[in-house]
Order: sequence, then structure tokens, then C-alpha cells
Amino acid sequence: MTALLCHVWSPTRLIYIAELCIVLLCTLPAPEFSTDRGATRETMEINKDLIAASSTPLVLAILAEGDSYGYAILKRVRELSGGQFTWTDGMLYPVLHRLERLGHIEARWETADSGRRRKYYRLTRRGRTQLAEERRQWQIVDQALRGIWPVVLLAVSAASLLQAA
Repeated sequence: MTALLCHVWSPTRLIYIAELCIVLLCTLPAPEFSTDRGATRETMEINKDLIAASSTPLVLAILAEGDSYGYAILKRVRELSGGQFTWTDGMLYPVLHRLERLGHIEARWETADSGRRRKYYRLTRRGRTQLAEERRQWQIVDQALRGIWPVVLLAVSAASLLQAA
């Protein structure tokens, strides 16, 4: 069939069609991976450096939504990532302590209706400024990646098409 297509359409036209398909695929939402039973969702292994780099803007952004406490922040991260980020207490609390030390957040103790004491965190004015800076930096990273991904995909697809021809 490939030989038939090559006789009907030129390699340039085939590459163009492949490019269009790739661009369309890049606009689709990421697939949800599930096990055979469909009961649980598999998670992709996210690089620890990427998780560490994204922790500050994520925590600041969550606190920009409103005051919160540790477990609720962990739950919100899981929710925002579609279950792909599974942070632990051991990862979150050092981030919270660092942000508190830098003056980006403030903490206070409150007693819940259940009688349990919880440490609530809130974003400070300095934290809002830092969140804006983090957002600006991540937008630059996002823009650079969005600029290169289609080029890389096109190059790989074109090379595959040329090898097949």
C-alpha cells in the first residue's frame, strides 16, 4: 500500500499530510491510561527534578485559591494533575517550610470541628509577587517546549516516512 501511495502522491505531499496529522494529534488531550479492569489509573513516572521544579508554583497557586492545610494541598495537587503527581508529606512540608522562611506564605494553627488541630497556610503579598514571577518563568518554558515539540515530531515523522519510501 505504501508503494501505491508513493505513486499517487509525492513524498512532499505525504510529509505534508503527516505534518497535519501530527499537529492534530498534538492538540488532542493526553490519553488516560488504565489497567485491564479499568478500576485504577496508571501513573506516568514524572522526573523528580521536574516535580521539584514545579512544587513552588503549584503550592503558591493552590494557596492563591485560598488558605489551606497540608493534606488538602496534597489532595489538590493530585486533583490538578489528574492523579499523575502523588506527592508525600515528606516532599510537601519542606517546600512549605521554605516558602514560610522566605516570607511567601504564613502559617497559623486552627482547630477543626472534629477537634483536630491543623496548620493552615496562606499566601502573603510577597508570595503573590513570587507566584506572578513563577508563572512568567513557566510560561517562557511552556512557550519554548510548545515551539520545539512539533518540530521534533515532524522531523522524526519525516525521517520515518523517508525510510519507508
